[in-house]
Amino acid sequence: MIQEELQKLEKLAIQASKKLSELTEENQQLKMNLASVNQSLAEKEQEIEHFKNKIKISNIAENRPVSPGDSTEMSDLINNYIQEIDHLITYLSD
Repeated sequence: MIQEELQKLEKLAIQASKKLSELTEENQQLKMNLASVNQSLAEKEQEIEHFKNKIKISNIAENRPVSPGDSTEMSDLINNYIQEIDHLITYLSD
């Protein structure tokens, strides 16, 4: 009787171990999948920001009215680009 109970407990322990192993593997796959989705989302958000900046630049170039906040942001962005270009010119001149 005790032997039978021990065998049942051993079978349950083996089943629990297998299930734990399966769940651990599934968890790892889900984590990798989530990381991939997060990276893809970040890339898409960056692309959206680039498109927004292109639209703002187009609006400024075509003298369309732009909100003051966008105008200031674009002005800062353009100034940063100019500074980077100046640094590159200086670097290439050396």
